[in-house]
Amino acid sequence: MRKKKIEWPVAPAAHAGAGQCGLCGREVQHTSRHHLVPREEGGRYGPVVELCQPCHSTIHLLLDNRQLARQYNTIELLREAPELQVYLHWVCRSKVERISNRRPRR
Repeated sequence: MRKKKIEWPVAPAAHAGAGQCGLCGREVQHTSRHHLVPREEGGRYGPVVELCQPCHSTIHLLLDNRQLARQYNTIELLREAPELQVYLHWVCRSKVERISNRRPRR
């Protein structure tokens, strides 16, 4: 069975307005700034996008900074990341504002 294609909002701005997540497009109460190229990989002054807490946490749980810098350094590339597809399919239909997923200890 094929999954239904997700309809993304029209290109969100780098600082998506009052509470819109730049990744999932949901209206949320709080967003946080995500550096598309992580600061540790040279993106301190690079482009940023406002993300809801579940999206921000999940990105950093499933992808490391090197992957983010080299493979997924735009919002469009993040939306197409195979590692995020199951999550995005779920969160776009969800009303969740906060999740607690922790990085595994190494």
